[in-house]
Amino acid sequence: MLRTLARELKLTNFSNGLVKKRSSRFYATVGGRRLEGKIAIITGSASGLGKATAHEFVQHGAQVIIADNDTQLGPKVAKELGHSAQYVECDVTVEAQVEEAVNFAITNYGKLDIMYNNAGITGPVIPPSITELDLDEFEKVMRINVTGVIAGIKHAARVMIPKGYGSIICTSSISGLFGGLGPHPYTISKSTIPGVVKSVASELCGAGIRVNCISPTAIPTPMSLYQIGKFIPGVTYEQIGEIVSGLSALKGAKCEDIDVARAALYLASDDAKFISGQNLIVDGGFTSIKNFAFPSPDQIG
Repeated sequence: MLRTLARELKLTNFSNGLVKKRSSRFYATVGGRRLEGKIAIITGSASGLGKATAHEFVQHGAQVIIADNDTQLGPKVAKELGHSAQYVECDVTVEAQVEEAVNFAITNYGKLDIMYNNAGITGPVIPPSITELDLDEFEKVMRINVTGVIAGIKHAARVMIPKGYGSIICTSSISGLFGGLGPHPYTISKSTIPGVVKSVASELCGAGIRVNCISPTAIPTPMSLYQIGKFIPGVTYEQIGEIVSGLSALKGAKCEDIDVARAALYLASDDAKFISGQNLIVDGGFTSIKNFAFPSPDQIG
């Protein structure tokens, strides 16, 4: 064992505080540009968490394809990011468009390193009762939040398997971990994503491809502000944002879109080279806290 360790050390180069092993394509990248030379597709990246992640990926050296069905905001985001980004119109409910986004990466860059299936919708929040659920609306949410994710995984895997590597990430939610945190279609769709990740990771690990998801807490993105605003009429988006930020269970901190973007950065980078099949929960401990509401002694008797 010691001799094996000694041989490994001989293959290791120590420089600039980084450890690099010549026999592997992976190396520590803490600090610096962690996605240098990587090609990434991010669905639903014309706004919200996807847009924040696109900016973060570019800051770390990636070339990013903004895949979104918003033909106004999508090109604007790509323009903001300069030569490091291109826009591709992509409705994730149309498999052919997902396929074309992946083909665009291969045609223009020759590879795809990262597929971030982020596109999603909340769906109708009113009426809230299961007895009044519109199944057509339910299926619409499932087509975007679940089937769209599976389409992204399918076509990313198609081009990653021959290369023998890749990182696939999906956006879930803490609403998929507990009932009552979101409307039924959203909660049901998001609870499905960790299962999809486990199922697909069980196959793609054998091809050297990592598959993970991120479950954020409530974040004041344009979509969430709009949906919550339906419950609190007459309140400004700024006020709603303050309310959402105040839901944090972690003292002195609030969840922002950059926190999710950096979680995605970690899972996309080689720093997470041994992480697959996992659900990274970004919630400041919210889902770890549940107390029994015991009555106080003076309330008994």
